[in-house]
Amino acid sequence: MKEKEKTEFERTPLQREMEEYLKYILIEKNLTQNTKESYEDELQSYLSFLKEKKKKIEITDITYEDILDYLKERNSVRKPQSIAHTITAIRNFHKYYVKIGVLKKDVSKNLDRPKLAKQLPVTLSVEEVDRLLTFDVQTPFDYRNKAMLELLYGTGLRISELLSLTRNDVDFVNCTVRCMGKGRKERIVPINDYIIDSLSAYLQIRPQLEKGKHVENLFLNNHGQAITRQGFFKILKAMLREKGLNPNVSPHTLRHSFATHLLENGADLRVIQEMLGHSDIATTRIYTHISNQKVRSDYNEFHPRKDEE
Repeated sequence: MKEKEKTEFERTPLQREMEEYLKYILIEKNLTQNTKESYEDELQSYLSFLKEKKKKIEITDITYEDILDYLKERNSVRKPQSIAHTITAIRNFHKYYVKIGVLKKDVSKNLDRPKLAKQLPVTLSVEEVDRLLTFDVQTPFDYRNKAMLELLYGTGLRISELLSLTRNDVDFVNCTVRCMGKGRKERIVPINDYIIDSLSAYLQIRPQLEKGKHVENLFLNNHGQAITRQGFFKILKAMLREKGLNPNVSPHTLRHSFATHLLENGADLRVIQEMLGHSDIATTRIYTHISNQKVRSDYNEFHPRKDEE
């Protein structure tokens, strides 16, 4: 297939409408690049199915039954969370074109998202966090890993926020770090002495990782480039194995642990909300359930008149 023909084949009316919508959520809605890419994956699959089913289909031709057919084929073996994400992507896509007047009727509005069981986040105990963060630092990579983990646990940053930090985002005078969160909202988070000491030590040896390159990102890999999410996961998994900790712990586990440990030690929920960058305090309240579970667990274990086995 010639390049021109290939381009024309790929850029069907539906394809162009998808591209317009993706620009809208990235620029107008201020969603992150990661969110945009996840929507793109979902919509590309959806529109490819419709094209295969109806060949020269346009957005005004899509029916409720078409969407149901797609969901039936797509979601037969998928988890409820994935199904919910697919439906959200499709509904928001159609809603946008109703909003701007291209569609008179939203054929997706009656789609029901599966009810998701509320699962409490997995957290590490304070002792487990101490085990993870306590190790000898000898190589430049040790200094980097120590600084990354101290910063991740000590601030509750999302992994995407951590890896997008630059050297200018750390304020050693005011003991804060500036990050860009969801919806491109900037927030300032305090950092403690452990973080300051680890970052200071890392920045002294950071030139050894630069490989003659000038990368603004704070944390670098062995090629002098910014560490990727995949790279960080590999580092974390290796350290978990070395420490004999749960290998399923993720960067988000440290975020959950940060919030839970603050709450258990008396921090105000509104303060935790601010540090985590939650727009709705209802999202932060899940940590009260975790804390309440621990209260019950400790009561059952340590009360002097507990039932003897």
